[in-house]
Amino acid sequence: MKSKSPSALTTILVRGAKVHNLKNINVNIPRNQLTVITGLSGSGKSSLAFDTIYAEGQRRYVESLSAYARQFLELMGKPDVESIEGLSPAISIEQKTTSKNPRSTVGTITEIHDYMRLLWARAGTPYSPATGLPIEAQTVSQMVDRVMALPEKTRLILLSPVVRARKGEYKKELAELQRRGFTRVKVDGVLYDITDVPNLNRKIKHTIEVVIDRIVIKPEIEGRLADSFEIALSLSDGLATVEEVARESSKGNPISLSFSARYSCPESGFTIEEIEPRLFSFNAPQGACPACDGIGTESFFDPQLIVPNPSLSLKKGAVLAWKNTSLPYYQQALESIAQHFKIDIDTPWEKIPETVQRIILHGTDEIIPITYHDGQQTYTLNQPFEGVIKNLEKRYHTTESNSVKEELNRYQAEFPCHVCHGARLKPEALCVKIDQKTISEIADLPIRQALDWFSKAESTLSPQKAEIAHRILREIIERLHFLNDVGLDYLTLSRGSATLSGGESQRIRLASQIGSGLTGVLYVLDEPSIGLHQRDNERLLGTLNRLKNLGNTLIVVEHDEDTIKASDYLIDMGPGAGILGGNVIAYGTPAEVQANTDSLTGDYLSGRRFIPIPKKRRKVNKKHTLTLCGATGNNLQNVTVDFPLGTFIAVTGVSGGGKSTLILDTLYKALSRQLMGSNAVPSPYKNIKGIEQLDKIIDIDQSPIGRTPRSNPATYTDLFTPIREWFAELPESRARGYKPGRFSFNVKGGRCEACQGDGVIKIEMHFLPDMFVTCDACKGARYNRETLEIKFKGHSIADILNLSVDEAVPLFEAAPRIRDRLNILKQVGLGYIHLGQQATTLSGGEAQRIKLSKELARRATGRTLYILDEPTTGLHTEDVRKLLEVLHTLVEQGNTIIVIEHNLEVIKTADWVIDLGPEGGNGGGQIIATGTPEDIVNVKESYTGRFLKPILKEEHYVK
Repeated sequence: MKSKSPSALTTILVRGAKVHNLKNINVNIPRNQLTVITGLSGSGKSSLAFDTIYAEGQRRYVESLSAYARQFLELMGKPDVESIEGLSPAISIEQKTTSKNPRSTVGTITEIHDYMRLLWARAGTPYSPATGLPIEAQTVSQMVDRVMALPEKTRLILLSPVVRARKGEYKKELAELQRRGFTRVKVDGVLYDITDVPNLNRKIKHTIEVVIDRIVIKPEIEGRLADSFEIALSLSDGLATVEEVARESSKGNPISLSFSARYSCPESGFTIEEIEPRLFSFNAPQGACPACDGIGTESFFDPQLIVPNPSLSLKKGAVLAWKNTSLPYYQQALESIAQHFKIDIDTPWEKIPETVQRIILHGTDEIIPITYHDGQQTYTLNQPFEGVIKNLEKRYHTTESNSVKEELNRYQAEFPCHVCHGARLKPEALCVKIDQKTISEIADLPIRQALDWFSKAESTLSPQKAEIAHRILREIIERLHFLNDVGLDYLTLSRGSATLSGGESQRIRLASQIGSGLTGVLYVLDEPSIGLHQRDNERLLGTLNRLKNLGNTLIVVEHDEDTIKASDYLIDMGPGAGILGGNVIAYGTPAEVQANTDSLTGDYLSGRRFIPIPKKRRKVNKKHTLTLCGATGNNLQNVTVDFPLGTFIAVTGVSGGGKSTLILDTLYKALSRQLMGSNAVPSPYKNIKGIEQLDKIIDIDQSPIGRTPRSNPATYTDLFTPIREWFAELPESRARGYKPGRFSFNVKGGRCEACQGDGVIKIEMHFLPDMFVTCDACKGARYNRETLEIKFKGHSIADILNLSVDEAVPLFEAAPRIRDRLNILKQVGLGYIHLGQQATTLSGGEAQRIKLSKELARRATGRTLYILDEPTTGLHTEDVRKLLEVLHTLVEQGNTIIVIEHNLEVIKTADWVIDLGPEGGNGGGQIIATGTPEDIVNVKESYTGRFLKPILKEEHYVK
């Protein structure tokens, strides 16, 4: 057997990598070190880190498993690389891993909630909701007294629940019960002779209760009852149930009593049958609140969404939920109600009396004549009016159409469950407390406060319970420390994972990996610094080094300067993007790359290149200002803030300080309702002044531009339509009678029907990765042969989709509609992407810039407010420079731009900065400073100002 070369033990050797745009590159990456791969967007960083190194490491590990195990795992194909030596099992920590499941929380994905469930089950004390006193164990005598208090001659059966909601066949258990002399059992609510119990499905949960005794309440049966209870309790670990034998003549619900030898309130009779970890799980039927099924919220039809614009009249569609329907019935009903209450149909909704508004929305028992006209005859019905909300509820619950439900969902809002008030758990679970705190109260604390509480919890317990809780608390505290160390101290354990940003979810996974304590693993991370303020960067770097010091290898794709300088080894990709990238330009220590004049990253690290501070900032006109008053959403503390219009505004502050709540949840949603007629529900605020100075608001976020491979930059930016029209105008197309639809791969006619315009056919391989094979009919071109015969300058429509933006620009020089859109894509730094590139392969930053280019292509009004959330995500400093040029051009046209940003290169070029904080979570939500970057630097309380100060004072920025 040939021995491995020594270098493979200390180095990952990549040879001949050709994935995507990689140019057959060779790379040596040191093991057990922190390696950063940087470079322009699209230069091949992710292709090297994720699609080559991680994909091969994961593939090799999965192939070591059995064929049976492999069919349950996400399998990866073999990357296009000659060889990789020195690989360890690989774990990828990406931004796209956030679960959208409403049942998923920070506590569940970090597994802290599982330890908390165990802690409350084993060390918690139940309290009676009626008396507030601790619940004590019931004795057999108390159980007998409770049963004897029932009416005389009541017929009862005493049951012992030996199996409670568990999977299995239970043949042995039933046979043992029969051997011990028991003759009847109740299985899943049905009574059987023990010899007649049907075969049970082992994959389904079952409940089996043994009939211990049949009793008729009468004097002098206490002794027999006590003996029966003792037998029942011994069989089922302290549980027993008494049920009334239902009779045809009996009225009301039959009596059913549960008894526990452990937990019961002797005064109110409140009983907790068992205190097990599943009682504290909102994802299990044993613990979930029955009203909201463990979600914590309920949906209802919100009057504010049904009537989003109170200035409209009934005639003009004030009741939006009834306006968006083709049935004339609804409008005629509103007209009849207006006539009945002598209200002009043209009266704005806000001026209609509240009593009539309430009747329109909620209905009335009063008989109202409602006149209908079906196009042929008119008829009048005298009947009570059901109301808009009741009508919507009825339609929602009776329809089987998903599209109708989706439409009606637009008028629904969520509010905390009326039973659990958002705690998600049953009342029984919320009765169990440690140090007078329920599990949900602790889950609602910010992590830094929860850490303090758990650190002191052991001292509040009795010696016996403290001994039980010691190991559990150690696990919880350790995991909370990891979350605290990666800058997530402001999050709560009850926070839904769907509300987390990509950077937050990535850092949670990072904290979980440190907690796992693995060594010898290859971790590949995708920009972990996203969404992190510079103040918290040091903590993140400490976490990465801790993971490295455990004996792991870290490969990080990153643009953050602090992370780059803290790395042990740096690889700079380039020199350009797309086909111009895919080469290793520089490698070595950060200092070695910084000294390399061929490296663009080195130029920015050394100061040879830089983004200049504007020589003159735009002046703020106090009369030309948008003012948001009294914002109180989430952690905002009654914030009032001015946004000077016609300027470039940066909203900054530590993570969790309230930036997104202020800008996205409050300002954007409020303005989109009033300016764009949106049905979004903003977070609470008092009012907004200065709206009349704007005509529209646009939020350019990082959500995907499409969920399927059929969506691509050309279709999203409306570029493909003029291209198809251009092809339809070619002489050959006109001669054949081809219309623009002929050149669409989404409709029949010109597309290849063998693959329905996909270009590939999916082959399911079960325990091997699914294969996508090129379509035999069109050879991957997506179109049929006749369509591909139409060519422009030697390019078919399929060839055009395979071109990059940079390649397409000279081709369409004579077509202004196409050329201008291509140039805008180039301006925002996307010259390297292909026109037909699948939307699912685009990063969040690329999707955001495609959306920005689409907006730039529209005719500017000079009165538009643009909102961008961290637009520098995934961008190299050179790309940031290009993006800033585009954004400042928009502002020069009279528009206003608000960016939520941590990148100091962006903040230093802003005209106005709004800094929130001082901390995250409950410690934030205040305006710390507003003004120019120079003003922010002078505010001692501002963390942003502290880090901005040296940037503004650097030598090459001196004016």
